[in-house]
Amino acid sequence: MTEMARYRHRVFIEKLGWNLPCENALEYDQFDREDTLYVLARNDEGNVVGTARLLPTTRPYLLAEVFPELLNAMPAPASPEVWELSRFAAMDFDQPDCSPLSQVSSPVAIELLNAALACAGARGARRIVSVSPLGVERLLRKAGFRAHRIGPPIRVDGSPIFACSIPVPEHRITSVRTPSTYPYGRFDIRPTLHRAASLMTHGAPALA
Repeated sequence: MTEMARYRHRVFIEKLGWNLPCENALEYDQFDREDTLYVLARNDEGNVVGTARLLPTTRPYLLAEVFPELLNAMPAPASPEVWELSRFAAMDFDQPDCSPLSQVSSPVAIELLNAALACAGARGARRIVSVSPLGVERLLRKAGFRAHRIGPPIRVDGSPIFACSIPVPEHRITSVRTPSTYPYGRFDIRPTLHRAASLMTHGAPALA
């Protein structure tokens, strides 16, 4: 899990400039815990090129705890059929054209999002919620995802963000566990259940 935390630091802190407290170039927060599910993508060299974090809304999660104002005065979802997607990243630092745009427009980003939906759907999710930059909305729809706003966007650190809801396709909703690997071309995408102690020992959790 240290490799994933280091990758998240490279993406969110170094590349995107998010203002998050970190130690030892590792990015994680209070939502990285024992019931957190991750989906990781690796390239042919075995390097992490994408990560997604899935949290059940029956436990504390980012949208409800940190950005409740994005819900437009509606109650935060708290259902086993609604999961949150956060810390979504899809940048291949081995490629010369690595850019923030690849976060949602590259093949691995689309494949990773499909895998995350499948992973959540296999655990009973019918809907995914997420906090996203405003520009992601158009790109998600262009990629074929039926994303819509839960409430109006707000500005945080000068950038507009909004709460996004994405339905899980019916064929993804099943009580059967997901396969251990999602083969998408040259990418190896795997769901991983995190053991909190292995990551939280590296320092204090971030607040957002």
